[in-house]
Amino acid sequence: MTVHYQQPGLITRRVMNPLVSFLTRRGLSLAGSAVLGVRGRTSGEVRTTPVNPLPLDGARYLVAARGQTQWVRNIRVAGEAELTVGRRTERITVRELTEPAEVVPVLRAYLKVWAWEVGAFFEGVGADSTDAELAAIAPRHPVFVVTSAGPTSRR
Repeated sequence: MTVHYQQPGLITRRVMNPLVSFLTRRGLSLAGSAVLGVRGRTSGEVRTTPVNPLPLDGARYLVAARGQTQWVRNIRVAGEAELTVGRRTERITVRELTEPAEVVPVLRAYLKVWAWEVGAFFEGVGADSTDAELAAIAPRHPVFVVTSAGPTSRR
């Protein structure tokens, strides 16, 4: 099986992600964005990237719109990370969802909220697609349920 990953372009890597991270770290969360910090699986250094946490039915989720990204690979190994918005940093743990019955509703809700930003990465499947269509693309877009792992810190 080929690993699905849609690499960000130069503008996203060099301009958009750093800009969103900068603003989010200063408390200007763009449409709910947060900065995910996760320890690198080989370097051991904390790597950061902006993410769009999705609150849904009393839980929170992280969806990898671009597929098997570095943050996905790192968080699978680490099992924990930090989410930062402004001066508030929350330690989290994650559990990857693999069952279509769990993943499909999260993908549908994620696309309802974030399609304007990430819809192009879902191969024409959207929030109004059938459960079968969402289930078919689910393995290409890892989904993690987020649990708070302890007190938050303020910088």
